[in-house]
Order: sequence, then C-alpha cells, then structure tokens
Amino acid sequence: MGTQPLGGLELAVLSSVARLRDEAYGLGVRRDVSRLRGHDYSVGAIYTTLGRLEEKGLLRSTSTDPIPVRGGRSRRQFHISPAGRAALRGAERLAARMWNVDGVEPA
Repeated sequence: MGTQPLGGLELAVLSSVARLRDEAYGLGVRRDVSRLRGHDYSVGAIYTTLGRLEEKGLLRSTSTDPIPVRGGRSRRQFHISPAGRAALRGAERLAARMWNVDGVEPA
C-alpha cells in the first residue's frame, strides 16, 4: 500500500472484511458498511472498493463452491491480508493522534 492513506469508504470496507471474517462476501460487506455508516451503498460502489483494496494488496479473494441450492452460484469471499491488518492499525494510530487534544502521544 505504501504511504497512501485510505479513503473513508476504503477504511470502512477493509474493517468490515476484518470483522466479518468467513462471512466477508460482497453483499454482506455492503450490508455491514451501509448499516455502520448510515448510508445505503450501491453494490457497484462496494465491489469497486473491494477490487481497489485487492489491487493495493490489502485484501485477497477466493471463489467458494456453489451454494447448495438449485442453480446455486459460487461466491467471492474476501480475506484481509497482513498488509491490510497493518493498514488498519496505522489508521487507528492516525485517528488516535488526530483526536489527541492533550498533546501526549498515544501508546
């Protein structure tokens, strides 16, 4: 990822994938991010962001076996990478510094 900061939606999507773990599919991520941010995001916005995070090396994806219903399709499951975890920790440290009104560095 380098030193390029994450945008707000990127950070929300990345943290959602980390939180959802094995349930981190596109529509599940969309529901989670929309609920937490109080905005109904389009499927396209979420999948575009997931793709961008994957290109940056912060996420990886795998295709699952088809779901066990007639005509069931496989799903694309997302997983956070070590670089993605590091990016989340960096964003957390940055937020702590920004909210630090006492001038003392957080631990």
